[in-house]
Amino acid sequence: MSDPVMGATSPETLSLREYAEKAYLDYSMYVILDRALPNIGDGLKPVQRRIVYAMSELGLKATAKFKKSARTVGDVIGKFHPHGDSAVYEAMVLTAQDFSYRYPLIDGQGNWGSPDDPKSFAAMRYTESRLTHYADILLAELGQGTVDWQPNFDGTLDEPMVLPARVPNLLLNGTTGIAVGMATDIPPHNLREVVRATIRLLEAPRAGVEELDDIIQGPDFPTEAEIITPRAEISAMYKTGRGSLKMRAAWRVEDGAIVIHALPHQVSGSKVLEQIAAQMQARKLPMVGDLRDESDHEHPTRFVVVPRSNRVDLDALMSHLFATTDLERNYRVNLNVIGIDGRPGVKSLATILLEWLEFRRTTVRRRLEYRLEKVLKRLHILEGYLVAYLNIDEVIRIVREEDAPRPALMARFELTEVQADAILDLKLRNLAKLEEMKIRGEQNELAEERDDLEKTLGSDARLKTLIKKELEAVANDHGDERRSPIVAREEAKAFSELELTTADPLTIVLSEKGWIRAGKGHDIDPETLSYKSGDAFKLAAKGRSNQPTVVFDSTGRSYSLPSHQLPSARGQGEPLTGRINPPSGATFEALLTGVDADRYLLASDAGYGFIARFADLQTKNKAGKAVLSLPKGAGVLQPGSVGSADKAAMVAAVTNEGRLLVFPLTDLPELSRGKGNKIIGIPTPRAAAREELMVGAVVLVPGTVLQITAGKRHLKLKFSDLENYRGERGRRGNKLPNGFQKVVAVGVVGAD
Repeated sequence: MSDPVMGATSPETLSLREYAEKAYLDYSMYVILDRALPNIGDGLKPVQRRIVYAMSELGLKATAKFKKSARTVGDVIGKFHPHGDSAVYEAMVLTAQDFSYRYPLIDGQGNWGSPDDPKSFAAMRYTESRLTHYADILLAELGQGTVDWQPNFDGTLDEPMVLPARVPNLLLNGTTGIAVGMATDIPPHNLREVVRATIRLLEAPRAGVEELDDIIQGPDFPTEAEIITPRAEISAMYKTGRGSLKMRAAWRVEDGAIVIHALPHQVSGSKVLEQIAAQMQARKLPMVGDLRDESDHEHPTRFVVVPRSNRVDLDALMSHLFATTDLERNYRVNLNVIGIDGRPGVKSLATILLEWLEFRRTTVRRRLEYRLEKVLKRLHILEGYLVAYLNIDEVIRIVREEDAPRPALMARFELTEVQADAILDLKLRNLAKLEEMKIRGEQNELAEERDDLEKTLGSDARLKTLIKKELEAVANDHGDERRSPIVAREEAKAFSELELTTADPLTIVLSEKGWIRAGKGHDIDPETLSYKSGDAFKLAAKGRSNQPTVVFDSTGRSYSLPSHQLPSARGQGEPLTGRINPPSGATFEALLTGVDADRYLLASDAGYGFIARFADLQTKNKAGKAVLSLPKGAGVLQPGSVGSADKAAMVAAVTNEGRLLVFPLTDLPELSRGKGNKIIGIPTPRAAAREELMVGAVVLVPGTVLQITAGKRHLKLKFSDLENYRGERGRRGNKLPNGFQKVVAVGVVGAD
């Protein structure tokens, strides 16, 4: 043997690297095969299998009395499972929860957790348990030669490697598990659908995926919430074994209120209520007036969301809640399972069912062969009994007188050892009571059973029929209607911040130095507000808190601000430059607020302008948007509201030299940006030198009055008085009366 000191390996030495690698791999395989992943045969993890088997051994069938869970768990740990009692109890609780398992394996008394908080179950000393009727489908064939046995963790007992399940339990209850380097997430399914699909594959193993999709439409969770994943995605998930599912709470309208009556799988109701309440407290759900939890024993989930008014769009409100709370949830799907070859792998739905059918075929065949062996052995013994009956006196004599009765019987009647032992096992008085009719009757019955078993074992078609009948029997006994409907729904969409804002009246005020603020209500007098030293009132606009505010600077750029985020008018406001980035030296010349459909007359004092929609003036860019192109030396005028599209509407434009032009509004184009068209004719050199400027352009409709201000004098012109000033767009216009040659302002003041 080499010297270990010199670095050569020997049976007694192992490098740390090799040791660590082997230890890690051993541990990984142990976790994968013996802890985390379910077997395709019975769909159980080892701990669950041990619990179910131990409870069956303890006689805790569905018809038995309940037994303290602590005693049951103790028996599992002591006999079969190597881990702590809390881990075993946790696994046991999961199989007992009807909101976790589609078809629970354990029937429990006491607190086994609630849908709201699955981990809120009582300690095992306070709960009692027994197996459900459904568990029989895993255990019914246990003592019939159907199971391979293995020593338990300490080698004192044997335990089944896989239980002989009559249905694909793997798909029915689903499971989740995290191993080393892999995980499994198998959703539950409906028993009837799975059985129908299994029978279809039994009859036609090459049945297409489309056929299976028609039978198994998707998973079926133990909740009435909707599965909203498109059918195409579910089909792709079943083909690959990987994918995701989306579930959405079920709701209805009762007396104008929203009633949520089913939550997605394993979603906590109290958490959902907290999420909605948090939004209400943060004033992010102004359209919700009240939230109530009316859940009781009859209605485990009943949450009432009361809207503030009957004008609230309930569909849009629920869409927002789906997008922002656990009322809609995603579930990962990963059909990773230990196959019949003992190897883990992600399998498609068809592969899982075909492999399970192979497992079931083997199980049924083993059961039939085991029974056939028993029948043949009994027939053989009955033949010996018949010989004994026909020669009863001789047999009794040999038994009484011979020192070695077995060889004597074998020699005298040509019996086998088994037959001779069976005769000798009968007491003499029972031997004397043997009746030919009974023996021959039992022989006939067993012979029929033997023939039937041999026919079934020798015919693949008969074996298939037997498996099919057994599957159908389970479906009839334990099947139920689908609980989770599969419904096509539009994607949930959260409300924007603007949609969540209340429509309170606001007055937006802009100062000469560019400070902005907003006061609640329309009765505020902006000029009386306090301003910083050297600052004063410049512009004001009346709107609502859910409407954006648009500001124009002296370069013709527009900027958007959310009105509800503006500082309060109780203070002196904030400088606009803190929220937007205007060009250096630019001043703010116009202020607007409204809705997207509103139209405004945008104009420069050089006499050019156009109609623009309010939606086109808005921008998310802090640097603004170039809307109004200004001729050389021109400035921006306050936009005038156009109002409704009245065909009789006129535009009245006035210059500072007292020229007035009136023309139809329809002569002006509607643009999103640009210089616009000429409104009133002002010689370009004079406009550039700012000698003659357009003071303003307003829109008039029949019944309104035009007011022109020159110094301290006002001239009011009725709609009917404007005929003298009518002309084509772009003309010079006519002079106003003497005394109104130096116009400073123009506006619409009211009805005539």
